[in-house]
Amino acid sequence: MTNPHDEKLIGDMKEQVITWRRHFHEYPELSFEEVNTSQFVYDTLQSFGGLEVSRPTKTSVVARLKGKYPGRTLGLRADMDALPIQEENDADFRSTVDGVMHACGHDGHTAMLLGAAKILSGQKDELSGDIKFIFQHAEELPPGGAQELVRAGVMDDVDLIVGLHLASTLPRGKFGIGYGPVTSNSDTFDLKIIGKGGHSSQPENSIDPIVMGAQVINNLQHIVSRNTSPSEKLVVSTTTLKAGIAKNVIPGHVEIGGSVRSFDKEVRENAVQLIERIARGITDAHGGDYELDYHYGYSSVINDESLTKTVEETIVEQFGENWLQKTGSIMGGEDFSAYLTEAPGCFIPVGAGNVEKDIVYPHHHPKFSVDEDALEDGLRLLISLSKKILTKDSQKTLLTKA
Repeated sequence: MTNPHDEKLIGDMKEQVITWRRHFHEYPELSFEEVNTSQFVYDTLQSFGGLEVSRPTKTSVVARLKGKYPGRTLGLRADMDALPIQEENDADFRSTVDGVMHACGHDGHTAMLLGAAKILSGQKDELSGDIKFIFQHAEELPPGGAQELVRAGVMDDVDLIVGLHLASTLPRGKFGIGYGPVTSNSDTFDLKIIGKGGHSSQPENSIDPIVMGAQVINNLQHIVSRNTSPSEKLVVSTTTLKAGIAKNVIPGHVEIGGSVRSFDKEVRENAVQLIERIARGITDAHGGDYELDYHYGYSSVINDESLTKTVEETIVEQFGENWLQKTGSIMGGEDFSAYLTEAPGCFIPVGAGNVEKDIVYPHHHPKFSVDEDALEDGLRLLISLSKKILTKDSQKTLLTKA
C-alpha cells in the first residue's frame, strides 16, 4: 500500500480532482478546439510550481517534473477533447455547450493527471528520473493529437509511457489488464459508386448506382465471412449511405461510408484490396465506375509485456488481487498507439461503471457517465506506479528505450 503520507495527500486531493472533472465536463470542447481547456490546464500546472510547462501545439500542454536523481523519463498521458453529442444527463454540471459532451471520460482523465502532477511535483526528491505529464488534444478525431505530439518531439526523450482510460463498461473496483494488442487498427472508407442518372420510368437509359451500390454493400460482408480466416479478427461495417433526392429520378451516384477494424497488418491490407476489388468488379459488370478513398486511422495499441507486468504488480500491491480483471483485445481504436512507435507503453482501463448508481451507459452515449470514486482509484495508481518505476531499483528491471 502507499505510505500514510501519500494516502492523506490522495484523500485530500480527491475532491479537487472531482471539482476539476466537473469543470471540464461543464465546458467541453471538440477535437483541435480545446482552447479554454488547455489554457485552464496550463494555468493550473503553472500554479503548482516545480514544473516546466510548455505548449507543443496550440491546444496541448506538457509539464516536465525533474526528479532529484538521474534515471529514465516516464510519460503519463491524458486526453482532453469532447465529442459532438448532445448530453441527456441532468447533473448540475452537465454540458453547457449545445451538441458537445464529454461522453468518453476525457474530463476525468485530465483531472486525474492534474491531481497526479500536483502531488508528484512536491515529491521530486523521491524520484530517480523525470515525468512528462502529457495533456493531449484531439484523441477523438483522426489523424489525432498523439501523432502531432510525436511529430513535435514530445516523445524524443520518453523511455516508457502510461495511459489510463475510465471505462463505464468495467465496474468500479477493477482495473483492466491486457498483454499485447488491446485495441484494434481503426480505419474508415468513402466509396463513391458512379452510374448514369435518368428518369425512373426509363431505367434502360441509365446506369443505376443504387442497384450497384446495393450489390457492393452485400458483397462487403463477404470480406469477413468468406475472405478472411475465422481465426483472425476483422470487422467491416457499412455505416453511411447517401443516394438520390427524388423518388422519380435515378441518381448519378451513390456514396457509401464505412469502418474497418483489424489487428493483423496483413488482414488490414487485404481488407483494403478486397473493398476495391468488389467495387471495381461490380461497377465494371454494369458499366459504371467507382472512387475509393481509404483512410488509415489509428493503429492497434500493443501493451509492452514488461511494463504491463509492472502495472499488474502495482495494482496488486496497492489495491489487492481482486482489483485485477484480465481483458482481451477490443475492436475500439485509440491514438495512444502513436506514442508506442517511440517507446514501450501500457494502456489501462479503470473501472468506472456502477449499476447501483445507474452508471451503465457505454462510451459515446448521450447518458454516459462515470463513478467519480474511480477518479481516486486512477489517481492512486498514477502516483504509486510513477514511484515504482522511478526508483533506483526499477532502473535494472524495466525495458529501456531502443
